[in-house]
Amino acid sequence: MEIKDSLQEAYIEHVLLHGEQPKTVYLFARENGITEAEFYTHFGSFESIDIRIWQSMMAEAIREVKAQEVWPEYSSRERALSLFYGFMELLKSRRSFVTFSLRNGKNRIGLSNLFEGMKQEFELFSADIIREGIESGELTDRPFFSGKYKDALWVQLGLVINFWLKDTSAGFDKTDEAIEKGVNVTYNLFQRSPIDELFEYGKFLAKNSGIKMPF
Repeated sequence: MEIKDSLQEAYIEHVLLHGEQPKTVYLFARENGITEAEFYTHFGSFESIDIRIWQSMMAEAIREVKAQEVWPEYSSRERALSLFYGFMELLKSRRSFVTFSLRNGKNRIGLSNLFEGMKQEFELFSADIIREGIESGELTDRPFFSGKYKDALWVQLGLVINFWLKDTSAGFDKTDEAIEKGVNVTYNLFQRSPIDELFEYGKFLAKNSGIKMPF
């Protein structure tokens, strides 16, 4: 195990046992058999460990869903659903740490910083499945809007995490339902709608009848 990974696991264990971050980097480093200077060669702060943990969880979820035998057969929508379910399963297995990290993130560095590494992983994944969906015709390529599809999925993920934190249903079944409904609603917006047909009709009229359209 790389030293970064071992420090990350040691940090998680400390938080779960004590309900707080280590008191100082010096004490944490000493407990793990390294010097304070060595700690700073790997992490700039405890907050940077938190950021890496969230990024690692997203990367792990992406690896796991892509390793599924049925992955090549999935549509863009199914791939999004698969990642949402997979990522939330990881969070469920680490709920005690996750709830601490989110609470601590609000109090210290802010959630935007806490999720910065995770968001990079998620956006790369989302951009790929959205591009594939547009190329296959599953999703509509809308000028000025298609590039925002991944942002809509990111917002949806945030809504699901917040829902899960308040979910008291057995096995967090309500969260699974929220994922299905939320991702499906979002993807329905990505697909062709009557508004798109109206827009195409307007362009046809403008091109063939000389009627000036306000778009």
